[in-house]
Amino acid sequence: MSYTAWGYYALVAILLPIYYALPKKHRWVALLAGSLVFYALLLERRLQFAILLFSVGACWLAALWLDRRRGAGNGLRRLVFWAGLLMTALPLLTVKLTSLASELAPRLSLPAWLAPVGLSFYTLQLVAYLTDVRRGKIRAQENPLKFCLFATFFPQLIQGPIPRYDRIERELFGGSDFDLDRIRDGAQLILWGFFLKYMIADKAALFVNPVFNSYRVYPGAYVWAAGFLYSIQLYADFLACTVMAQGAAQLFGVRIDDNFRRPYFAASIKEYWQRWHISLSTWLRDYVYIPLGGNRRGRARKFLNLAVTFAVSGLWHGNSFKYVVWGLLHAVYQITEELSGEHDPARLTASPLAKLARQLRTFVLVALGLIVFRAQSLRAACDMLASMVTVWNPWVWFDDSLLRLGLGGKEFVVLFLSMGVLFLVSFAQERGVRVRAWINARPLALRWGICLAAVWAVWIFGTYGFGFDAKDFIYGGF
Repeated sequence: MSYTAWGYYALVAILLPIYYALPKKHRWVALLAGSLVFYALLLERRLQFAILLFSVGACWLAALWLDRRRGAGNGLRRLVFWAGLLMTALPLLTVKLTSLASELAPRLSLPAWLAPVGLSFYTLQLVAYLTDVRRGKIRAQENPLKFCLFATFFPQLIQGPIPRYDRIERELFGGSDFDLDRIRDGAQLILWGFFLKYMIADKAALFVNPVFNSYRVYPGAYVWAAGFLYSIQLYADFLACTVMAQGAAQLFGVRIDDNFRRPYFAASIKEYWQRWHISLSTWLRDYVYIPLGGNRRGRARKFLNLAVTFAVSGLWHGNSFKYVVWGLLHAVYQITEELSGEHDPARLTASPLAKLARQLRTFVLVALGLIVFRAQSLRAACDMLASMVTVWNPWVWFDDSLLRLGLGGKEFVVLFLSMGVLFLVSFAQERGVRVRAWINARPLALRWGICLAAVWAVWIFGTYGFGFDAKDFIYGGF
């Protein structure tokens, strides 16, 4: 069941009146029931549910012991913590390490169905929770059912963002009063997610996929175009699932933090990672980079810590060495920026034209890295990148060659107009404009006109329908 499926919104529609009909202190029970039903409908095998409960149970027991035995010896607490951490992360570690080994010895591969949907997301969520309990930052949740809800809350279960317990606890378990304005805002976020998914991400995929799947047939300028569009596709796809998660959670009075802050406006790779997949970036900072020593032990150690952190990021994203290389490439980007003095305050306050040049350069570097990320293999990525400088065929941008790969001329127009809408909304947000607040302040007729126009555009021009299966959200595979 996808976040764009009718069945998902039927579940939400059934759950919503039940949630608000229950006494406020018991409303979390409806969320737990809905989350478990949602997850059960996603699974192919019962074993996947057992794997989820194994990680959740191990984390809950270890955190509860650590919280109740604060006076225990440091050695014993450390042993329980690491044992709990290992058991919590064991399914994810098994999948990741076995997949890497299978690239060298294919017989070691695991069945694809063995990895539960959302494994990478909820594992990081549980690891952060257990670590925060050990550090004394939060108190352990004693109710196992409430803890299960925290781990399986359905709007963000399979694609994030990765929530922190102290940010979501009160709204998740305390219940929320019915608020029509909040319901309206949540519905608007969901509609925005549909626009991003069907009008940009899935439409761009029709061009991107043929190039990456047949890169030897489409070298050079084709790769440049596909690399650019894949950067937009990935962003629109992940932003869509994030705002849909926020919208669905907001219907129940639960606020989920933003996971993106206009990353393609970043003027450096460091700033890009402060804007992109914020919940993962801050998780890596708090639970990998800083525990390794951060920047406290000299520049050489800092660079090593950056490399390890980005390698972990790459491994989290996929079960292949190409993802590790992609992560290390971003480490090289960031280290190079620091060595070149890119983060000097004088450069950061340069002229608007200089800032635009730095933004364009950052986007190109990100797009080049995403070719490695998207390619079928590391070898394929190298061949594609090489063809970008060795094959000279820029005329394909101006004749009808690009129109033969899945998107016709009219569909390209719709795609670029939709990208223009995304840019204008992002530009306004960069200037401090709260777009939904601006829309909601307009007269009623205009508000409804904007919403109905968006529904009409997605319904008529969105990439779906007969003969087309909507793509799964890209990050759902992680």
